[in-house]
Amino acid sequence: MERTTCLVAGGGPAGMVLGLLLARGGVEVTVLEKHGDFLRDFRGDTVHPTTLELLDELGLMDEFAKLPQRRLRSVQLPIGGTMRTVATFDRIPGRYTYIAMVPQWDLLDLLARAGDAEPTFRLRMNTEATDLLRADGRVAGVRYRTKDGAEGEIRADLTVACDGRDSTLRRAAGLGSRRWATPFDVWWFRLPRNDTDPAGAVPVLAADRVAVLLDRGDYWQAATLIGKGADAALRAGPVGEIMDSMVEVVPWLADRRDALTGWDEVKLLDVQLDRLDRWYTDGLLCIGDAAHAMSPVGGVGINLAVQDAVAAARILAPSLRAGGVTTADLRRVQRRRILPTAVTQAMQRFAHAKVIGPAVRGRVNLSNAERPPLALRVFRRIPIVRSIPPFLVGRGVLPEHAPGFARRP
Repeated sequence: MERTTCLVAGGGPAGMVLGLLLARGGVEVTVLEKHGDFLRDFRGDTVHPTTLELLDELGLMDEFAKLPQRRLRSVQLPIGGTMRTVATFDRIPGRYTYIAMVPQWDLLDLLARAGDAEPTFRLRMNTEATDLLRADGRVAGVRYRTKDGAEGEIRADLTVACDGRDSTLRRAAGLGSRRWATPFDVWWFRLPRNDTDPAGAVPVLAADRVAVLLDRGDYWQAATLIGKGADAALRAGPVGEIMDSMVEVVPWLADRRDALTGWDEVKLLDVQLDRLDRWYTDGLLCIGDAAHAMSPVGGVGINLAVQDAVAAARILAPSLRAGGVTTADLRRVQRRRILPTAVTQAMQRFAHAKVIGPAVRGRVNLSNAERPPLALRVFRRIPIVRSIPPFLVGRGVLPEHAPGFARRP
């Protein structure tokens, strides 16, 4: 039977960062990724300042800087036909005062290459964790299945579920959670981008359309919000209605009115917001979306998951090297990360209730407003108020730093 010290299920940002850090700490670690590569459309591509600092601490910033990317230094809203800046990241503390927009597959490839340089790191592609192994009343590893249908088992001192909001291992463990209702789902699709288009991120809040356009260089990654559970009914109509309504509020997209030719080009994100009551059981720890599914509001899910991974590596590496991870060790990880998770989810629930929900229901329309709403005018004019959302999005609560054993010049 195969064996490793730490088994990480899921090769997303949390799983890859955790695997890399533990390997640099001398821990034997195996990361399972069910796909054969990292090329997935419509994954979150925002890399926030805290993650940029982490890459710097790990000695990976020079390689990261070579990746194709855009830098987001401010947030603008179209108000009365004019783009107005409502928030900037230049006042948040730290070396990096911008959000990098980088294809997630490039970031994951970078982390995989860094992991391959460590003798105790192993990444197995095309291998999916399908169930938990148990022995003596505790989790003792996983069962897995490869792309060609072969099945096997890997025993581990610790299993970490980084397999996302639909986590197989979280479900197998039977851990209880709290879920909050969300007022919207998201349609993702691509649009061609012209050199004359605005750069960065372009949010849209109009009477019948709430959307954001994310600059990916030669194309836009577009997200448009729909009412919760409305996907099936809306797909009964023509796909062209999406662009018809987009062009009404974003006139410079008029030459791309026919860009969408079929519903297969439009992907649904079922927005969820939940949090496990307990992130662990003996032998198993859940982090990232497997522990707390995040709304896309603020684009903070990836970076929160990475912060979980850094805290877990710092706290657990000594016990893993010694061969004796306890539930008390796992409890320390949750205690460290519960505050930033709860604060971020509270921010998202507030945004759902006060901004996103009313906007989806057609009660917010900035595109035709002669001037910003009162709340937005107050927000823009009071510096301390204006600085709170960029700080929460850009740095968050209790940002983590790479442990000494993982740092490289």
